[in-house]
Amino acid sequence: MPNWSFAESEEERPRRRAPWGVLALVLLTGLALVRSGSGAFDPGPPQPASAAAAERRTTEQAAARGAGPLPYSPGERVRIPAIRVDAPVTEVGLDADGWVDAPPSREPNLAGWFTGAASPGERGTAVVVGHVDNARGPAVFYGLGSLRAGQHVEVRRKDGRTVVFRVYGVEVFAKDRFPGRTVYGSRGGAELRLITCGGRFSARGGYTSNVVVFARMVSAR
Repeated sequence: MPNWSFAESEEERPRRRAPWGVLALVLLTGLALVRSGSGAFDPGPPQPASAAAAERRTTEQAAARGAGPLPYSPGERVRIPAIRVDAPVTEVGLDADGWVDAPPSREPNLAGWFTGAASPGERGTAVVVGHVDNARGPAVFYGLGSLRAGQHVEVRRKDGRTVVFRVYGVEVFAKDRFPGRTVYGSRGGAELRLITCGGRFSARGGYTSNVVVFARMVSAR
């Protein structure tokens, strides 16, 4: 794993964020993220009904009228009422192979904010990842594929603000053809991506795909 330090004070952190090269590596290589997952929980997690690309385009303009971006502050909790998610958020970076890392699989109700991207509510694309399952059953993002456009995701930040994002698309991408620029690229405002494993599972190769939720900030409180 890269040797980055995130021990500076809150006053210093906005000026000394993870270098652009961290996110650029993910964008250029197009690597997916959560490679693990037991696949042991039958009948398997919900998958997006369709790619939903057309739906995403038609809802982007309406969502763009939402709240403006906030200053830097790490996320500390994520709530997704539609799928009953209410989980703490830890910081994650890249693993030794250059993939976006995941929270420890032994903690099923734990999500991870990728420190190489924007913080939740900041201008740019924030990335929050989580396991779909572990050996004991469903994990934090098991239901991610059942989300629909118009539903909300809330992220509480360490500065005490809660950012509300509106979902405008849910898609599934094969890990060997993961479109890094489409998923992680900035669209000018404050956006959020939620990502977990999906697709078919095999004991040898794990899950074949990633489920990705696209959302844009609409308010903060």
